[in-house]
Amino acid sequence: MLIPQSITTEKISYPLWENKGIEVSIKRLDQIHELASGNKFFKLKYNLEKAIRDGHDTILTFGGAYSNHIYASAAAAKSANLHSIGIIRGEETLPLNPTLAAASGHGMSIHYISREEYRKKTEVDFLLSLKEKFGNFYLIPEGGTNEEAIKGTKEILDENDGDFTHITTSIGTGGTFLGLASKINDSQTLLGFSSLKGDFIHHDINSQLEKYKISPKGNTQILDEYHFGGYGKVNSDLIDFVKWFYLEFDIALEPIYTGKMVYGLFDMIKQDQLPTGSKILILHTGGLQGMAGFNHRYGTSLPL
Repeated sequence: MLIPQSITTEKISYPLWENKGIEVSIKRLDQIHELASGNKFFKLKYNLEKAIRDGHDTILTFGGAYSNHIYASAAAAKSANLHSIGIIRGEETLPLNPTLAAASGHGMSIHYISREEYRKKTEVDFLLSLKEKFGNFYLIPEGGTNEEAIKGTKEILDENDGDFTHITTSIGTGGTFLGLASKINDSQTLLGFSSLKGDFIHHDINSQLEKYKISPKGNTQILDEYHFGGYGKVNSDLIDFVKWFYLEFDIALEPIYTGKMVYGLFDMIKQDQLPTGSKILILHTGGLQGMAGFNHRYGTSLPL
């Protein structure tokens, strides 16, 4: 099973916020596991336990060719002595990129489907066709968000985090935000930075809060203007920021999720959108295992 390593919370100092009377710390979820790091650890933890409890020996999940979820699922399944199947959006390209090569190296069976087929990934008939092909697998949805994932992400915050006024996280499929929303206290604000383009994310998160019967005690806010063009999109400003952050704080960020979130937080502080006296906890939700794939895809040399 997934065995957690220790997590540290580091206070980081910088004149931008210190001059405004704001404290900033970062919770290093990227340290929790060498391969299935960050929020992926928490999303997969109870899913793997349920798969085993229900008598499955195989998990199946979905993702793009550079998906951190695919990488982490393969590594996590191997650690739990489970087989894994990755249904990948798009055409096969050889040799495998670093992300899929690593997933395959962890024992994942890689299968490609068209983008048109991929859009059917939640449809009952399509899932039944996969079971006819692959047998009785345990399904983990794209991005990993389901009831078991939220049960896991609730555990990200602990008793040591109660004094922070603001918690920040990135948003993809929403599982981490939902777990945190169920855990914050009545004096805290949860800031979620969407990595996806479009204001649909507000309705999507609200629908999931209702679906999973989550009523946050504190305040929640979703920021949808720091997506840099949409999921997987980056520009030179974001890349330069991620490089600067590493040089300044000796902490690597990946630009798909965490980099955008931290960039957005810095911008909010700069624009005086957070009050004096704020104590902010940044959640580093990992993803660094996918940096080799990112650098391969974009020709960058970001730190791992």
